Order: sequence, then structure tokens, then C-alpha cells
Amino acid sequence: MASVLGAAARLLQCKAPSAVLPKFGSCLFFVRGSRYYPDAEFMKQFDGVVFYPDEVSSQFVKLPRNRNIPPIEKKVRNMQINFGPQHPAAHGVLRLVLELEGETVVRADPHIGLLHRGTEKLMEYKTYTQALPYMDRLDYVSMMANEQCYSLAVEKLLNIDIPKRAKYIRVLFGEITRILNHIMAVGTHCLDIGGLTPFFWLFEEREKLMEFYERVSGARMHAAYVRPGGVAQDMSLGLLDVLFLRTWGPRSFSQRLDEVEDLVFY
Repeated sequence: MASVLGAAARLLQCKAPSAVLPKFGSCLFFVRGSRYYPDAEFMKQFDGVVFYPDEVSSQFVKLPRNRNIPPIEKKVRNMQINFGPQHPAAHGVLRLVLELEGETVVRADPHIGLLHRGTEKLMEYKTYTQALPYMDRLDYVSMMANEQCYSLAVEKLLNIDIPKRAKYIRVLFGEITRILNHIMAVGTHCLDIGGLTPFFWLFEEREKLMEFYERVSGARMHAAYVRPGGVAQDMSLGLLDVLFLRTWGPRSFSQRLDEVEDLVFY
């Protein structure tokens, strides 16, 4: 047996007969085994401890697995990919050019060309109130928040102050809009990671909150309710009572949030 290994080592020009055998295999290689795959050269890359260098593992003391073979470092290859504008996980048309280091994003260049709709040019020939509906369409999940930003800018330019009740109504529907935005974000994230039930439950609650949009403005999404000088019209009687029951009453929004949390995290 030793003579066979010695002859094989001389033919393969190895330093020792042990180099003919794979470290993690149990079979003998053919004399011309270097022509086959996997061969001894291919197996050498798995002979030691493999480190993937990062900020943590680069500080490790790299001890050899046995006294002869040092650890092997694998280099992580950088790559650039396009995230969007048409991507299943991109809810919109924003394009991001991402530079990846392994699975870590080290750089992101946004390209917003497809999001630009010429709103400024369209508003040049309209009054302040006529230009308001464009604000709803800039971000269709934060409608009244956009209206409020536009109205505050116009009021600051005109140096006017609105009634206190209008301020309270703006704050109320601004918070409802914020909740609608977060429900959209969390619900679509659950859908992206494979959770269909939380998506339906959250969007059911979102539709219930959007009912209050419709009750004050007549429109479900593009309300055009917050306007320069205040709001379009006052709230109807009993709206605050219904909103309180919908938020904190039996089978309310807060209880449904607890159910969604249990479903997603546990």
C-alpha cells in the first residue's frame, strides 16, 4: 500500500503521499485524478477554517486547524444592482442603484425621475385653492399631511392665522393620516415577508379610518379638505364619538393591533 501511494505521489508531483487523499473523503483518487472534478486541488480550499472577513471576524486570532494548514479567507465580492423602478418589493417607481458588499448595502443612489410629475409647472396657472388637489397625489398614502404642508406654506406667505378649531381639526386628521401611512408600511412589509393575514387585517382597519376622510370631505383618498385659511368645512355632529369608539371601543383598532402583533411576532 505504501508503495502504491508513493508511486501516485511521484506521478502527481506531490511532496507527501498524504496529499493524494482528500481531507474529508474516504475514497482513493485515481493516479490521474487531477483531471477529474473534484480533484485534490479543488479540495484544498476546504482544508482549513474559513473566515468571511468583516469588522468582527477580522479581530479573531486565526489559529490553524491543525499545525500545518493556516485559515483561509474568502473575499466578499462587491456588486451593483438596480432596485426598482419595477420590482416586487418596491411599492412605487423609485429607482435605487445599490452597491452591495456581500449582503450589506454600502451605498444607495436614488433616481427620482419617474416620480416627477411636473407639479410645479401645472401650478403656475392656478390659484392657491385650485392647486391644492395636486398635493394629494404627490403621496397617495399621506394625503392630508401634504395638504397641510402646502396650506401652511401659503398661510406663511400671506401672513394669516387660522381659527383655533381649524388647527385642532388639522392636527386630528394629520394624526389619522400618519396612522394610515404606518398601516400601509407595516401591512405591505408583512406581505413581502409572506404574511397574508396581517395584510388583510391591517387594511381592514385602514378602510375604517378612511371612512372619516369620506365623512368630512366626501372623498375616500383625495380629500382636498385642508385648505389655505383652515379646512373646507366643519366636522359633522357625533363624528368625534364614532372616532373614539372606533379607536378604543369593543373590537377597536387598538385591539386589532394587539392581534396583529401576536400573529406576526409569535
